[in-house]
Amino acid sequence: MKPVAIFRYTATEGPAYFATYLESRKIPYQLVRVDAGDLIPADASALAGVVCMGGPMSVNDDLPWIPPMLGLIRDAVKRDVPVLGHCLGGQLMAKALDAPVTRNAVKEIGWGKIEVLKEPVAQQWLGTDLPSFLSFHWHGETFALPEGATRVMSSAWCPNQAFALGKHFGMQCHVEMTEDLIRTWCKDWEKEVEALAGRMASVQTPAEMEQGISEKVRALNAVAARIYDRWITGLAL
Repeated sequence: MKPVAIFRYTATEGPAYFATYLESRKIPYQLVRVDAGDLIPADASALAGVVCMGGPMSVNDDLPWIPPMLGLIRDAVKRDVPVLGHCLGGQLMAKALDAPVTRNAVKEIGWGKIEVLKEPVAQQWLGTDLPSFLSFHWHGETFALPEGATRVMSSAWCPNQAFALGKHFGMQCHVEMTEDLIRTWCKDWEKEVEALAGRMASVQTPAEMEQGISEKVRALNAVAARIYDRWITGLAL
C-alpha cells in the first residue's frame, strides 16, 4: 500500500491525533518534515493521500517550500489523490486551487463552536446527527472557497471553517489536537496574543483553553474520526 504523506511545517504542529488515527487502522504514513529540510515530492503518484498540517506562517509569505507544496496539492487533485488540510493546510489547499487567503476579521484562538451546515455534502462527511461541535482554533487568516467546493462548516468568528471538494477536505480549525499539543501551544500565548485576550471575545487565555481539556479533546477526537473515516475511503491504494 502506498503511504499517506503528512507534511509538517513547524516542529510544534505535527500530525498529533491524526497519526494515532492512522496507526490504529494500520494505514502506513510518512512524515515529511518541511521545517527540517525534507524534500516535497514533485508529484503525488507514489502517495495514497496528501495531508497538510498547520503552521504560524502565511501561505502568502515568500517561503521557498510554498510553491512546490502548492504544486503537489494541484497534482494530487489532478490525479484524484485525496488531500486533507488542517488550518494552514486548508489555506494551502485553497491557494493551490486559486482561492484567495486573506486576513480574518479577528484572530480566533481557543475553543469555539463550529456549526455543521445542513446540506448533503456536510452530512456525508460528518453525519446527520451532528449539528455542531466544539473545536480548537488558532489562526488569523482565512480562505475563500475554491471553485466547485462546498462549504460544510462555519463559526461565528470565521464563516469558512471547512470545505469539501470531492475526495478533498480543507479545514480552518484544528480537529487534530491532543492535550499535550494544546499545552505546548499555550506556551507561546504570551508573545503572540496576550495583548488581545480580555478585549477580544474570539481569543482565550491559557487557563480558559485548558479548562476541561481532557473531556473537550476526547469529544474533538471523535469528531475528527468522522472526518478521517470519510477521507480514508478515497485513498489511492
